[in-house]
Amino acid sequence: MIQIYFLDRTAQIGKIVGWAPQVEILAHKAVGGFVSHCGWNSVLESVYYGGPIATWPPFAEQQINAFPLVVELGLGVEIAMDYRKDLQGGSKNILSAEKIVKGIKNLMVEEGEMRKNMKGMSEKSRSTLIEGGCSYSSLGRLIDDAISMV
Repeated sequence: MIQIYFLDRTAQIGKIVGWAPQVEILAHKAVGGFVSHCGWNSVLESVYYGGPIATWPPFAEQQINAFPLVVELGLGVEIAMDYRKDLQGGSKNILSAEKIVKGIKNLMVEEGEMRKNMKGMSEKSRSTLIEGGCSYSSLGRLIDDAISMV
């Protein structure tokens, strides 16, 4: 009942879906940023399309991915990077609405160093895929190696 009430209440201002085509969404020019769990594929897709990231990594390598994005590379902002679970599986840290709002507002700043950094990194990312780029060349070598083994 609460879920239906929430969906009805927010129908005119947002959309909640179980699954969405992430790459198509990130590629859209209207997307100003990405709230991400910071899984590696999500990070690569966001960088490729030039969308700054609001990091919210819940576990595993996601925290390791989030840290350099925010602290070292300046490609995103922190919502939370200190998520931990206790031994019984419960969360030790509850994020306040204020912290989430602050992270998203910081993400949506239109001018600034973060967007400049992300644009530069996006250009570098795209250059790896063109003929002569390192990813293009590495994939070619992998294919050649696989064919030579047959």
